[in-house]
Amino acid sequence: MTGSHTVRPYQSYVYAYPHKTAYRPLTGHPAGRPALRELWAGERKDALSLYLHIPFCEVRCGFCNLFTRIGAPDELTTRYLDALDRQATAVRDALGDDEPVRFASAAFGGGTPTFLTAAELERLCDIAEKRMGADLRSVPLSVETSPSTATADRLAVLADRGTTRISIGVQSFVDAEARAAVRPQRRADVEAALGRIRDARIPVLNIDLIYGIDGQTEDSWRSSLDAALAWQPEELYLYPLYVRPLTGLGRVGADAEAAADAVWDEERLRLYRGGRDHLLAHGYEQVSMRMFRRGDAPRQGPDDYACQTDGMIGLGCGARSYTSRLHYSFDYAVEMREVRAIIDGYTATEDFSRAEVGRYVDGDEARRRHLLQSLLQAEGLQLAEYRERFGAAPGDDFPGELDRFEARGWLDGSAVASGLLRLSPEGLAHSDALGPELFSPAVRAAMAAYELK
Repeated sequence: MTGSHTVRPYQSYVYAYPHKTAYRPLTGHPAGRPALRELWAGERKDALSLYLHIPFCEVRCGFCNLFTRIGAPDELTTRYLDALDRQATAVRDALGDDEPVRFASAAFGGGTPTFLTAAELERLCDIAEKRMGADLRSVPLSVETSPSTATADRLAVLADRGTTRISIGVQSFVDAEARAAVRPQRRADVEAALGRIRDARIPVLNIDLIYGIDGQTEDSWRSSLDAALAWQPEELYLYPLYVRPLTGLGRVGADAEAAADAVWDEERLRLYRGGRDHLLAHGYEQVSMRMFRRGDAPRQGPDDYACQTDGMIGLGCGARSYTSRLHYSFDYAVEMREVRAIIDGYTATEDFSRAEVGRYVDGDEARRRHLLQSLLQAEGLQLAEYRERFGAAPGDDFPGELDRFEARGWLDGSAVASGLLRLSPEGLAHSDALGPELFSPAVRAAMAAYELK
């Protein structure tokens, strides 16, 4: 029997499958890059998700590998919103009017959407509503923010335009830990921002925290959790610290040897379990390894991994779009010079009628994706739903993987009687090891061949 302790628990956060590093230029189409109108023909359009990506931040945190740049000189935000407007017009045209086009949810992410001014946020909402036809006041709308950009005027715009959830990246309430994560901020400023968010009366507040920061102890982790709990957030996300290539922490001090250190793995697991148990004791329910929801909090539509839903329209140079068969986006980079070049290229683009880069997701990949996005949720996968969709049981399609998970104690054997394939608490704790084991050989090869930039 293989113990879970022999498997490195922190390998990869599977927030989307396949990952963008498996995408490639879509040049195999007879007419060149595939036209969006063709890609969306025949797709269901009555419950689409809309995501608008803003690739700007006031500072780049040391752990961040998101597609974002620091600052926006020379009216770059204006040029970016102009391009976003052109893209939205092209995408809405490609969706056509042969059948109703409706949006069931919307989100603004980044980067930091609230890097934009209040007036620019009004324009962003106008693009979503007037160009795409999304009714932001009648669907769940989630927006990401940061302590320094959660200003009263910006929050007033978001509240007025129908924002139902605001997510703020705090990471730590301990100033020294924030500095260690290359996230310079003062707790007093964080608390003031949280006060402004609560004053705006946006229904759901989510606070992001990180464990595994250099110098963090169980006591200081508990103090950050308690500081967050004092605001009674409807949701909390607990993220393990990763040191990734080309990020700030990846370039200083925390080298690859430290990242691979089993001692650090055990430390993060200990902090995760402590944080999980602390939140459960305070009336929160665990939705996934990272996501916890207050027991009496309103649900906001699809939970964690909603970004994987078929029928996703992504606008902006870092956004993904998903049809039932193709995931597509623009080029991807982490290194700042490359990010700037991609943003500049996006703002200069006039024709947004075709897909640039992507990966087809059908057959075996569709099964893997469904298994991943369901199994990594605490509630698990409905076996009957899987069989209805794919004509087989997960154990028929993935016997080796599921046998390994069971041998490690990662599966909840009692759930089968309820028609579920569900992770055990230990399985949830090892989500970042379990997820990558479900990647297909083809996706693994594409990710390995991708040249980081």
